[in-house]
Amino acid sequence: MLSGKKIVLGVAGGIAAYKAAELTRALIKEGAQVKVIMTKSAGEFISPLTFQTLSGNMVYTDMFVPTAKYDMAHISLAEFADAFVIAPATGNIIGKIAAGIGDDLLTTTIMASDKPTLICPAMNDKMLANPLVQDNINRLKKYGYVIMDSGYGELACKTQGAGRLPDASAIVEEIETLLTPKDLTGQKILVTAGPTEEPFDPVRFITNSSSGKMGYALARVARRRGAEVTLITGPTDLPLPPCKKVVQIRTAQEMYAAVLEHFKKSTVVIKAAAVADYRPAVLAKEKIKKNNQPFPLMLERNPDIIAQIGKSKGNRILVGFAMETENLLANAREKLHKKKLDFIVANNLREDGAGFQTDTNIITIIDTSGKAESFPKMTKIEAADKILDRIKEAIRRKGKSKK
Repeated sequence: MLSGKKIVLGVAGGIAAYKAAELTRALIKEGAQVKVIMTKSAGEFISPLTFQTLSGNMVYTDMFVPTAKYDMAHISLAEFADAFVIAPATGNIIGKIAAGIGDDLLTTTIMASDKPTLICPAMNDKMLANPLVQDNINRLKKYGYVIMDSGYGELACKTQGAGRLPDASAIVEEIETLLTPKDLTGQKILVTAGPTEEPFDPVRFITNSSSGKMGYALARVARRRGAEVTLITGPTDLPLPPCKKVVQIRTAQEMYAAVLEHFKKSTVVIKAAAVADYRPAVLAKEKIKKNNQPFPLMLERNPDIIAQIGKSKGNRILVGFAMETENLLANAREKLHKKKLDFIVANNLREDGAGFQTDTNIITIIDTSGKAESFPKMTKIEAADKILDRIKEAIRRKGKSKK
């Protein structure tokens, strides 16, 4: 999603400067063009050659080096960038930017820029908590700079606390959010994702092969586009997206309770979770021991979450999913009307690249008029954008109908 985007990465002089190399590599992998500005202090921690090798561009270090040695004058970096990122941002660099001081190449370029800027503080926990540093951070927020929360954990000084530079993947996500148009601002989107687990004794359960990747992609992209996102997720191995609220559940009944709790506060509900239709009728208190006899497992119906909220959805947009192995369109259309959905996203488990556990999907979107639009295989992030485009259009139509 960052393909072709131009990022200027500022690296200040903290021990976390070495992590900026990983960030540079991650940005390049996403297709971005990266140019790096290093402060003099940053050069004490990591070599400019590292960034030059990773980015494929000259590294900018000194405001007073003759322009001929650069591919452009230093002021042109501000014009080059689609976004600025300072990672790590020390208390010193934060204070200088907040005070309007431009005494080196990085601070001067930031002062000359009107582009979106993400600042990632990284320092000792007591330095971060210092009221002067916090005042400077709040001052930068007031002027429109985006400040990323520092990570918590073991610091270079061997203490535990806030002040770690976030992982490169988390910073890339924030950059994606920074550069994404906010066309869903004001929407409160509830997304369900992942499988459920239905136990029949303390160590065993029945489940399905859902990875949660489609639901997590929807949550990420909706947040990037400005929505306030609540994610209700079954058990997955995925890192949690940085949503407004994340509710982790295990069983279908827990999912049902969580959806009902958050449903009324939502303007859009996307039911992407693969909720088990049935659960064991009896939950053994102890582990069931094996023997030579067949093991009967009686099942009972789980609540139909989407049907329940469909009855009282009001003016909300309600989106469902249909994973089928046969009669894709017929089965999806039946579910669409039976559950009172605004539209349904259908895919066929038999198609390569459209099943569980993959990073891609092949979707068909069907609306209440019966119109079906099929899309070629794409990443789940790209599929999420297509689905959210439809939601945006549905919101627009509902807004018109109320006038």
